[in-house]
Amino acid sequence: MLKKKILKSLNEQINAEMFSSYLYLSMEAYFQSISLKGFAAWMRVQAQEEMMHGMKFYDFVNERGGKVTLEAIAKPETTWATPLAAFEAVLKHEEHVTSLINNLVDLAISEKDHASNNFLQWFVAEQVEEEASANEVVEKLKLIQDNPSGLFMVDAELGKRVFTMPAATAA
Repeated sequence: MLKKKILKSLNEQINAEMFSSYLYLSMEAYFQSISLKGFAAWMRVQAQEEMMHGMKFYDFVNERGGKVTLEAIAKPETTWATPLAAFEAVLKHEEHVTSLINNLVDLAISEKDHASNNFLQWFVAEQVEEEASANEVVEKLKLIQDNPSGLFMVDAELGKRVFTMPAATAA
């Protein structure tokens, strides 16, 4: 059974993950609107991953006998000045999510909730990957600056990303 503080925080994290999915869908729409289909595809995969993360939290709360309480999802931004600005926003957002996960780990430790701490370790590792992935694109976009050829090369590369459901989560 989940303690009240942990349950409240896990429900807040479900909302944060759903917002992340919503944000990346908004970014996909932005990239579609400026004809960068590869960037859009990358964001679609990212949105799917975030939805899956939210569902992992959702399922965990249910497995531990808690009640999932869904709240309204905040409206995300809809436009960015440049592709670089959008990916800098991705990196900043992932850093924020990392802080949320770290706070959950700290809470699980302080509440001596070993099951939640164990569950959260997957997300700790995942956030390292999320930040590295976003930072890699930021650094590439900084290197190419305003070079249209470079932008189209990055667009083609990002378009190759596909969503793969992790084996442990596949139904």
